[in-house]
Amino acid sequence: MRPPRPGPRSTLFSAAVVAVTAGALLIAPYPAGADPRPTVREGDPLPRGASDAPASAARRALTAPETDLTDDAGRAVRGYPREQVLAPDPENPADKSIKLGLTPYHAIAPKLNALQALGDRVSVEIAGRSAGGHRLYLVTVTAPETARQARAQARMRERIEHAPRLAAKDRTLKKTYKTPVFFNNNIHGNEWEGTDAALRLVERLAKAKDARTKDLLAHSRLYFNITANPDGRIAGTRTNASGFDMNRDFVTASQPEVRAMRRIQIGKQPAVMLDLHGYVNGTLIEPTTPPHGENYEYDLFLKNTYANALRMETAVNGLGYTHDKDGVDPAQIPFRDAEEGWDDWPPVFTPQYAAFHGTVAAHTVEIPLQVNNAAYESLPVAELRRRSAINVDVAGAAMEATLGFVREKRSSLLADQIEVFRRGAAGAAQVPVSEETVPGVPGIGPEDVYTAEFPRAYVVPAGRTQRSATAAARLVDHLIANDIRVTRATAGFRLGGRAYPKGSYVVDMRQAKRGLANALLADGRDISDKVSVMYDISGWSLGRLWGATVVAAESGRVSALPVRPVRSAAPVGRVAPRGTLRLRLDSPQEIAALNSLLGDGVRVRQAADGSALVPASARRKATALARSHDVVFASTRATGGTVLRPVRVAAAVSAGELFALREMGFDVVPVSTAVLNAGFDWSRADVLFVSSGLSYDGLNAAARTALTGFLTGHGLVGGGTAGAALSNATGLLKATAVEGNGDANGVVRVVNAGGPVTGGAPDHGFVYAPVWFTGLGPGVTVEQSYGTGDLLVSGHWRPQGDGSGGPAAAAGQASVVRGPHAVLFGTEPLFRAHPKGEFPQVGRALLTVSR
Repeated sequence: MRPPRPGPRSTLFSAAVVAVTAGALLIAPYPAGADPRPTVREGDPLPRGASDAPASAARRALTAPETDLTDDAGRAVRGYPREQVLAPDPENPADKSIKLGLTPYHAIAPKLNALQALGDRVSVEIAGRSAGGHRLYLVTVTAPETARQARAQARMRERIEHAPRLAAKDRTLKKTYKTPVFFNNNIHGNEWEGTDAALRLVERLAKAKDARTKDLLAHSRLYFNITANPDGRIAGTRTNASGFDMNRDFVTASQPEVRAMRRIQIGKQPAVMLDLHGYVNGTLIEPTTPPHGENYEYDLFLKNTYANALRMETAVNGLGYTHDKDGVDPAQIPFRDAEEGWDDWPPVFTPQYAAFHGTVAAHTVEIPLQVNNAAYESLPVAELRRRSAINVDVAGAAMEATLGFVREKRSSLLADQIEVFRRGAAGAAQVPVSEETVPGVPGIGPEDVYTAEFPRAYVVPAGRTQRSATAAARLVDHLIANDIRVTRATAGFRLGGRAYPKGSYVVDMRQAKRGLANALLADGRDISDKVSVMYDISGWSLGRLWGATVVAAESGRVSALPVRPVRSAAPVGRVAPRGTLRLRLDSPQEIAALNSLLGDGVRVRQAADGSALVPASARRKATALARSHDVVFASTRATGGTVLRPVRVAAAVSAGELFALREMGFDVVPVSTAVLNAGFDWSRADVLFVSSGLSYDGLNAAARTALTGFLTGHGLVGGGTAGAALSNATGLLKATAVEGNGDANGVVRVVNAGGPVTGGAPDHGFVYAPVWFTGLGPGVTVEQSYGTGDLLVSGHWRPQGDGSGGPAAAAGQASVVRGPHAVLFGTEPLFRAHPKGEFPQVGRALLTVSR
């Protein structure tokens, strides 16, 4: 049995969560021989101010190319060091790091130049650019390697993943492979100190002459993502320039910084990683409380993560900081010290995502003393700098302890990484955790056992409809970007008792990264009865939410199928050779293509079924869009329809919703209560979209008059209770919004009525603090309802304490309603720019009510 722990997160960890966002509640109050290679010059930095416009940030996030940081065998691989002179950034006295006595972003490039000049151990590469256009620096510290040695390392890394059974027997590999270690810093921009600790550690490693350091670097490659979020570091914000919390984006990978981190984890294949955060006092070190991710090899993960956590705890506590003297409490390990509430269930977090790429010890480390948010504004500079200095020490101690762990446990870490991939490739069963299977970890109980049932394969059938074909291609490309092997059928076949046509995609689940494939493609699980509260989202099925058909084949001879590997999905875009063209508007790409046509002045009409009718005269433009957006313009004999026009959207929405709107090509201007009260020019908008940040009661008289006047001749799209409240206040649509449990989220079954908003929509949706509508007035049409029976497919949704607000109360109720000039959503079709198959519902709603 697990030893007694403090109460559930409703006690200990509710305080910890508040500490992250509102203040460190437990802190004592103030005042207490490589290849010779010429040095190259990296390209110029982006001019200051280039990231000021959110629209520009969104465009960059959508279009930023991925930098290939892999060392693939057979390619021209460079040795180490890989030095270059980084062009300096303009000095920015407004950088929020300066007040804390930390390294401002503009000082990082000169610092890295100096570190490279210290010897032959430090290399700098550009991993990509942020949404705001800033360079992302990947620093590698290792003993020098020739190009030949680097190629040998690349071949061994490939063998570990793709031939793990052979790798486990390879004596040369065991002796010479360098253990990859990854330190990810500052993913939350206003949690600064990991960057400074990393720079300090790199400098020590570059200069050190002791035998332990030489041994470490001879047998390891240490990778430092110096600042994962330069936009937020400069601005003092948790998010990047697009407003995204990137530690929630790894399933979607909408942001270029996340795609860069994904490439690092795939290309470098770290066995150990730390993700440096703040602020929880005492320092919080993973592993976490239940529920644990069911798709990765948790026995290997827990074994190593707990062992390294103990080392980090000893190192942090050994710094000598105390509560009475410094306001610093002893470190805590959630798995050992709490019952629930700080879980590792969703793969949206960096360490949990890393586990799928072979990282067998992955940690979030929350350093102790708050210096952001209210503390940043209210505390004296001297106190802020005192706290930051302690935080840098704590982060550095965690990093140093990890290096000691890697040096001593190199062989077992490598063996466990190989075992992760071997299990996947062999289709071996997962090993449930217990005190017998994970010796040395006390207190393991049945509440810690989470395992998945992997099908023999997943099939994404060749699209029989335009929607499914476009969605399937997008899904397949996303799988491949996540290093999941996908094949495509060269002929029709049968698998698991079902026939599939030529061109269907097959994901053989006997592959190294089966866990990630299952995490992305499976329905997931309803875990409402497992724990009382979750830290973040609990359901995310791409098969259900991205609009593609995904079939789990439980059995069959996959090896006998007529398939070939693919590196990208086959293009589906095409244009009918003659006549009027029809664009379905069932995918985000189709909405974006429509908006491009409208922006070019093409006269497009909307048919009764919601699709767009494009004149034959626009065939050349349609051909270009079919290529760039991978969409189908079919032929049609339909006539009539309503003429569409470009839609300018005034939007009071979340960052994810704003990003999704721009992904669909809408011209969006953000608004809020404050913006309207300051006087807003409504001639800039054709429709209003409100889900947060705009309260009718908070508007002054002039703003109310202007808003009411706008809505008299224009439409409203509303999300959740905020949208419904505005609709009721302005009399646009009579409906009572009923709030479900505010902690609820996940994938739910829905029933679409087939109207202009939800026609062709998937039969599943996503909810986050779900809402449904009752008391519908005359002229209100139900476009979509929550399903009946077992409504929640995957996620966490309990009734509230009084029994209300649960899925049983929502079952069969209206989830999307429409009136002549308003559409209201109780679901979250644009949540964090993730549920791609749901986006078109909002796109169609905006087109419908803006007429």
